[in-house]
Amino acid sequence: MIRSMTGFGQANASWLEGSVMVEIRAVNHRFLEVAFRLPRHLHALEEPLKKAMQPRCKRGRIDVTVSIQGVKGRGGFINLDQAIARQYHQALRRLKTTLKLPGSIDVALIAGLRDVLTVSDQPPEDPQLATLVHKLADEALGQMHAMRVREGMALAKDMQERLQMLKDHRAAVAGRAPEVLQEGFERMKQRIETLLHGEAPDLPRLQQELAMYADRGDITEEIVRLDSHVLQFEAQLKSSESVGKTLEFLLQEMGREVNTIGSKANDGVIAGHVVQMKAELERIREQVQNVE
Repeated sequence: MIRSMTGFGQANASWLEGSVMVEIRAVNHRFLEVAFRLPRHLHALEEPLKKAMQPRCKRGRIDVTVSIQGVKGRGGFINLDQAIARQYHQALRRLKTTLKLPGSIDVALIAGLRDVLTVSDQPPEDPQLATLVHKLADEALGQMHAMRVREGMALAKDMQERLQMLKDHRAAVAGRAPEVLQEGFERMKQRIETLLHGEAPDLPRLQQELAMYADRGDITEEIVRLDSHVLQFEAQLKSSESVGKTLEFLLQEMGREVNTIGSKANDGVIAGHVVQMKAELERIREQVQNVE
């Protein structure tokens, strides 16, 4: 069954003394575009998260937001930069040896040096946090996917109903077409006889010209092609693949056939049905814009 490009998913879990929340929103877009809003220390997760989404999202604008709620009872997070602390320790040892200085190099001394310990609103890097974010993103993606499937079912139902109305108008056109051809044939024949003022016409030539005139108004081929496009469209509605662009193409071809029917038939009754068919195609087109 087809899927909509619109959906939403949210998942959250406790972490330390606060919580982590992942939100995924999807809206219409011609291609697949994924945008992230992550805390600064989680930017490395963008590419892995994007790759995890690609098998399940083929089109649409996907916005992924990861937020970490404040830790209760703390003004911020203490970050320890062990690499800088190690460099400080090595530099102090060299200085002590070179200058032959007394005293010890202890933790309190190194901890008080610049950038060894810092307090910020960002938590330190934590592999467990990355794993939790991946898990929550997968859960939110599952919710969004389920919503897209449900909306896709509603879209398919609406389009099926509109296709049925289109087919009803098409049946009326097909039933009216032979009458239009015969009426046109008789009108042309009467005009020719009037122009000849009762003179005997060249019957074989007259019949040939009338047959050519009737053929130019024949819409059988257009109806056959329209039927074929409708059948293909209905088959695509049952597909689980990304078929939005295919549906757009089939709608374009159906519109082409309907326009040709209207221009060739040259009949008021058929013109009325053509207007209704074009209206239904336009309504279907609006729905197809939401299909992945």
